[in-house]
Amino acid sequence: MNASHSATLPVRGAATETTRFYMGSLMSFLVKSSETQNSLCVAEYRSRPGHEPPPHIHIDQDEVFYLLEGELEVYCLGQVRIVRAGEAIFLPRNQAHAWYVTSSTIRALVMTSPGGLDGYFEEMSSPATSMELPPAATTYAQADPTQAIATGEKHGIKILTPAETTELLPHYPGFGLPRAQRSG
Repeated sequence: MNASHSATLPVRGAATETTRFYMGSLMSFLVKSSETQNSLCVAEYRSRPGHEPPPHIHIDQDEVFYLLEGELEVYCLGQVRIVRAGEAIFLPRNQAHAWYVTSSTIRALVMTSPGGLDGYFEEMSSPATSMELPPAATTYAQADPTQAIATGEKHGIKILTPAETTELLPHYPGFGLPRAQRSG
């Protein structure tokens, strides 16, 4: 072991110091891309129905969701999958995907490899002042999509147009449409 190695081993949890208000949700940065030589990033994501991002593609990143609480309905690769607390789903790079929160709230670990997605989240968010989901926040469905499209392009994310969504996610009912909540 090299005693002169000066790297730190950060230990973080979801707290206001590590969390940002992100389009009506909370995004807590647990492992940052800058700490892993951009090999991965890990965040805790808390959200509720109606606060989901628009359908999109990660050009260079694989994404894994591990649900700690709640339930998601996920659309990818022509399939629809229900993901419940205690389950994970892998969303491969270069594949269109979208999801609905189908429980009252969710709490999930989100990991991307390689890293870099945390840069997008930081640009699309503001510092959190509490660990409660913001009651009256602007969501993607309410916001002008121009900023998300431009910021996404800088970070390897392509936000899909309605026509692209219909073609690439044929089972997806549509962005911004309310979904019936399931218990959980």
